[in-house]
Amino acid sequence: MVFALTLSLALLVVAAAAWLRAFLRHRAAAAQHRHELETLRTRHAAELHAQVERTIALFNRMVEGVIITQPTGAIRLANRAAGEIFGFTAPATGLSILEATRHHGVAAIAAKLDQSPEIIGHELTLESAKQPRYLQINALSLRTPSGERDGAIIVFHDLTALRRLESVRQEFVANVSHELRTPLSLIKSAAETLIDGAQHDPAACSRFLEIIDKHANRLSLLIDDLLLLSSLDSGRLQLKLRPVPLRAAVQEVVDELQSKAAAKNSALENKVDASLAVQADSHRLHQILINLMDNAIKYGREGGHTSVQASVLANGRIEIAVQDDGPGLPPEAKARVFERFYRVDKARSRDQGGTGLGLAIVKHVVQAHGGEVRVESTPNAGSTFFVSLPPAAAE
Repeated sequence: MVFALTLSLALLVVAAAAWLRAFLRHRAAAAQHRHELETLRTRHAAELHAQVERTIALFNRMVEGVIITQPTGAIRLANRAAGEIFGFTAPATGLSILEATRHHGVAAIAAKLDQSPEIIGHELTLESAKQPRYLQINALSLRTPSGERDGAIIVFHDLTALRRLESVRQEFVANVSHELRTPLSLIKSAAETLIDGAQHDPAACSRFLEIIDKHANRLSLLIDDLLLLSSLDSGRLQLKLRPVPLRAAVQEVVDELQSKAAAKNSALENKVDASLAVQADSHRLHQILINLMDNAIKYGREGGHTSVQASVLANGRIEIAVQDDGPGLPPEAKARVFERFYRVDKARSRDQGGTGLGLAIVKHVVQAHGGEVRVESTPNAGSTFFVSLPPAAAE
């Protein structure tokens, strides 16, 4: 009896111990499972957060402005480009389209999406104190799977740079056409006069042939300048950089222009120190100097004086200064003098045989060397054109 009771208790203890071990194993397994689930949940949340962050970063790096609205019309999300276009701080959540953009035209487009599922290629102009901004707008109404309206997405493409480029292109074509037409008309007129009988008059024949030769040369110069600018614009111009002694380069141009200066009783002076040298393409440096010095003679006063000097700047670059004592530039001309075909005095410039491209070429050739060009001028007190170039590299 006692043995049976003892055996029963022993079996009960063994069973209880087995149950306890099983319970503890189950609890440990459950805890491990919960830990794994929590780890998985944490990792998934981190990955989701990182994905959201990447998406938002990509959204804000978009060149196009984007506004996403809620079904109520309030903004759900807007990127930085949209904020830059309209002057608000992204994401502008909760603002109405009108509050954010301050433009009734944009608000009207958003309202149209109630009736139309999409709007493609709508163009809008934003007027501002500085200059207008041109936008192309594409918009799409968003729908839930059940077909209910779920807001809209509006994309703004900024066309301002393209419009500006197109305007420059049109102006350039018009200027080129005009510059070509003038000498061609004079050549044609002189040729027709010769055909009509002037060739039988030696004096008249010589005069008209000189006209043809003069304007044919002008056309040739214009075409050469246009081809050079095209090479500069496209980056196809190859520079052969080497150390160039600056005084010798200036003196070469002084000698070349001496007779032209003498015709106006003008003086040319080379004040450049013989120790200075620049890292440049010698042919293109000659082009820079002859354009600047020729301009100084052309538009300087009778009996005037043009000097060229150079100095070393604090950053180590060499700055060349071409100074004249002519009439100077009016204030409005200083900002435009390096533009293509810009002339302060159009009639006088054409009479002098200029193409209107000289200073534009100077600017682009200097920039191709990694340099800078600027002008300082005072009406009736002359002008000084400054060109900074890298110093000669040590050999």
